[in-house]
Amino acid sequence: MTTVNLLLLSLGFGAVPGFLSETTGKALSELQIGYLDDARIPYAGQPGVRAERDRLTAAGYAVVDLSAVRQNLEEFATTLDRVDAVYVAGGNSFALLWALRRAGAGDLLAERVRASLPYIGCSAGAVVVGPTIAPVEGLDDPAEAPGPVDPRGLELIDTVVLPHADGQFPVYPADVIESVRRKYESRHRVTPLADHQALLVRGEQQTVVASDY
Repeated sequence: MTTVNLLLLSLGFGAVPGFLSETTGKALSELQIGYLDDARIPYAGQPGVRAERDRLTAAGYAVVDLSAVRQNLEEFATTLDRVDAVYVAGGNSFALLWALRRAGAGDLLAERVRASLPYIGCSAGAVVVGPTIAPVEGLDDPAEAPGPVDPRGLELIDTVVLPHADGQFPVYPADVIESVRRKYESRHRVTPLADHQALLVRGEQQTVVASDY
């Protein structure tokens, strides 16, 4: 029986090296990380759009670009076969889910993760693995997605991650985060994460861990 391995970040990167070492059993120099940036579709060309990719390469990881939009499904599957783990970058959760649902890449990705491919998701990348992304419509603008989006998530976990919950990220002030949490917590299980925290998922076990900058 395989174990689902996910590391869901709010912003801080600190938990990533230990997670990858533990879940892959490989040295840093041997690892290839599939980097999926489709959540950044609405922000193409803006400053900082490559920040997370640059952070991975600066840490010494070999990065393989992965995209549900720029690749067809066969190319997407072939890339997944090449990598040791997947990193899904932050941005707009609705744009990301639109991209993953567009041609079936989301189902393929979820299938591989359930078959033991380690998954790292930051912000939007952490949100989409839950049962729904509906709670973050108060944080991310659904209109930034290129088309209509069914809010059903990839359903890899039973909770909705609410990133930037400490209100330190200027776009998501504390009062907005608290308003979203109060509105949805009676309908969905919600896990707020401060920017220095991550949700570590190993099979059925979910643990909030430190993940500094």
